Amino acid sequence: MALGVTCNLPATSRLFTKSQYKGFLSSPAKFLAGFARNAELASISNWRITNKRPQKSSFIVAVVNFPEDYDDVLKQAKDATKAALNDGKKLLEVEFPTAGLKSVSGDAEGGIEMTSSMMLIRDFCLNFLASEQYARTRIFFPDVNEVAAAKAGIFEGTYFKLDYLTKPSGLEDIGFTKKVRVVDHLKPTDEIIVVAYPYFNVNEMLAVEELYTQGTAESKVPILVFNGELDRIRSGYYPPFFYPKLAALAKSFLPKFETVYYIHNFKGNHGGTLFRAYPGPWQGLPSLDHKVQSFM
Repeated sequence: MALGVTCNLPATSRLFTKSQYKGFLSSPAKFLAGFARNAELASISNWRITNKRPQKSSFIVAVVNFPEDYDDVLKQAKDATKAALNDGKKLLEVEFPTAGLKSVSGDAEGGIEMTSSMMLIRDFCLNFLASEQYARTRIFFPDVNEVAAAKAGIFEGTYFKLDYLTKPSGLEDIGFTKKVRVVDHLKPTDEIIVVAYPYFNVNEMLAVEELYTQGTAESKVPILVFNGELDRIRSGYYPPFFYPKLAALAKSFLPKFETVYYIHNFKGNHGGTLFRAYPGPWQGLPSLDHKVQSFM
């Protein structure tokens, strides 16, 4: 039997409050076991934690099983994204590991992880979008070098509009050239914006905020951030004293995102997985085989 535990949280992209979330990050299984005891659920053999959130649809939401492979991941992510767009969501997040479904960030070298993400983004877009939408889909990569690599390699021959978030220039930094705003890259024909892994440079998510606040917030064009590691910003990984703009993002911008597909693994003696496929519940999966079992 699976039992849903109502957390009475708003429809944000996080399962817990800020303090609870940090507790989960440090020891997910211990934290969730304690939650079960507090809720007098320790005797239940199988249970899930869900966040209660309003839905436009009246049908019963089915719980999605943890994927078996990356084919499953892409199908589940496609279905979740379509459901969120149908519900009117405009800022969407898809996040999952690329070095294996049980891996964590850093298990593979950074360049390999980015290349894997690039391949998965291509496959996702090719399957998620109708062919007539390809030329109306703008995919932003972190910088101009990544765009060049995509055009010459994995995205060669596709019809997507490939673009960049940042273009590092020493001349811009000292004021010799005019800074190009990323929002100026948007075109009236764009129907959806996909942002590819904007986590290597802190300026990349700031550029995403610019795309939204100065562009798509008015045009209502949805933005999908793909493997952006937004939890780095949410969890305070970047000290606010040194990165005040990122700290502001965590309060003003990131709460607007709907996490439509999410896999995050935690290693160690109390490891596990946090999993969600929109519009379903968040699932805490402590066992290595990703079955929902007792935390006791």
